[in-house]
Amino acid sequence: MTTYDCVIVGGGIAGLSAALYTARANLKTLVIEASQYGGQIVNSLEVENYPGVEDSISGYDLTQKLLNQVKSLNVEFLEDEVIELKNNEVITKNNVVSFKTAIVASGLKRRSLGVEDDFIGKGVSYCATCDGAFFRNKDVAVVGGGNTALEDALYLSNLAKKVYLIHRREEFRAEYTVLARVKERENVEFVLNSEIKSIYGDNVLEGVILNNDRKIPVSGLFIAIGLSPETRYLNNILRVDENGFVVSEDTRTNLENVFVAGDVRTKDLRQLITAASDGAIAATNCINYININS
Repeated sequence: MTTYDCVIVGGGIAGLSAALYTARANLKTLVIEASQYGGQIVNSLEVENYPGVEDSISGYDLTQKLLNQVKSLNVEFLEDEVIELKNNEVITKNNVVSFKTAIVASGLKRRSLGVEDDFIGKGVSYCATCDGAFFRNKDVAVVGGGNTALEDALYLSNLAKKVYLIHRREEFRAEYTVLARVKERENVEFVLNSEIKSIYGDNVLEGVILNNDRKIPVSGLFIAIGLSPETRYLNNILRVDENGFVVSEDTRTNLENVFVAGDVRTKDLRQLITAASDGAIAATNCINYININS
């Protein structure tokens, strides 16, 4: 069995950034990805807030540039689903891989309404701070009842012409102070005790239909009904918080040779720039660990 210096679980921005650093340090590196390289960002039609990218670029194109850069460094790739992480092994559906160090960068699975798949990146977004600027002076909707949904509504109210805040209940889970601030915004309309039944549009989003058959024309729909970290395969080997995010300090975990990067770890800001930063830090920790223990 081949033993890798570093095995990276996840081929998103965090994982690929980590691979860039480990490969440049001449570590034998393997990236394991179950679905699509790039993670959530590949669904964004335009990325405008990434340092050094002056012109608009799609999430897919940005990912491909990074992926090609990593491939040029002889990093190995395995397209497979990880089902268990052990102290020195990653077990996938079809393989068992041995490692000296590992980086968990498996990201998040955003909770879905179940009706939006055809419009993701075509008006439907899961990140108001990433995509809100594209809907300036347009009507948009936010669905959710927690802090994230209300903070998204606040953020979008400064950009959009009108914001519909759709929530399935009368009461909100968000903090009172956040809710009070949203209520002060004249361009935010609360749509309560309602759920989105379907989405309509000709190639791009044109509106939503609620379970009471009300039709709301909007150009953008921001879904904020929660995030689920992809940590099922860890089987309690790493310490996680009450929401399932890997507890870390400077990307370090409770295992001295396993590190964590990107959205899957406990952190305040989940953006491309912080994912890349996590990847670089986790990779450096791997490099230092191997140098000390070799």
